[in-house]
Amino acid sequence: MAQVKITARRNGPYRVEAPEGAIELVDADGNKYDLTGKPAFSLCRCGGSTTKPFCDGTHTRIGFQAAEAAVRSEEQQQHGKPVENDPPASSPAKS
Repeated sequence: MAQVKITARRNGPYRVEAPEGAIELVDADGNKYDLTGKPAFSLCRCGGSTTKPFCDGTHTRIGFQAAEAAVRSEEQQQHGKPVENDPPASSPAKS
């Protein structure tokens, strides 16, 4: 079994789970983020977090729809089929 597990949450962040010390997260300049005591954390994928690269929950307020869900939803709408297994967004997506 892999030491690191990354889960793309439905219309939410990437959830990263690993034993402490198994992951090194660095910014664009090579500076390390302190992950001490954090065997699990969430990384923003909506682009709206004020605590990037970490998730702060903004995706729920802006109606973020992950690419895979957005494509599936658009295809189903074009074919007149209801969207299945995708919970409704808490608010309309911003353009």
